[in-house]
Amino acid sequence: MVIGMLVGVAVILIVMAMVVQRAVPPEADPNAATRIEQRLKPVGAVYAGATGAAAKAAAEEAARQAAASQVAFGGSTDGQTIYDGVCAACHGTGAGGAPTLDPSHWTARIAKGMDTLHTHAIEGFQGEAGLMPAKGGMPSLTDEQVIATVDWMVEQAR
Repeated sequence: MVIGMLVGVAVILIVMAMVVQRAVPPEADPNAATRIEQRLKPVGAVYAGATGAAAKAAAEEAARQAAASQVAFGGSTDGQTIYDGVCAACHGTGAGGAPTLDPSHWTARIAKGMDTLHTHAIEGFQGEAGLMPAKGGMPSLTDEQVIATVDWMVEQAR
């Protein structure tokens, strides 16, 4: 009798599952197949021979393009654009002891050399007047973008 009740409960559960399965609409997202494919693709790959070398080069290029799309300001090295978007918040107002574009603020700094200014802007610097965060607090800037912006700021301060 107990086994009969358990079989009856199992049949009821199976029927309910079938009803629920029919009630749930299929996924309508056109990107579903792509997402599933991305989840299932292997983490690594083995490259051997000439075919492997070509595949490796293509994978490296795809990785470079993906990384470039994550660079701030689309990779632009226009110093003024980057200054207006990132640096002006502090260097435009002098907040936190940041030197403004007033030439008197830059004379001693320029005397230390451009390499020192570039290094301090890229790596960050704790000075007497305040703190310069690495890359102005925007790690998505490349070293080349930071150098171009520092050069632009020095030119404006002269």
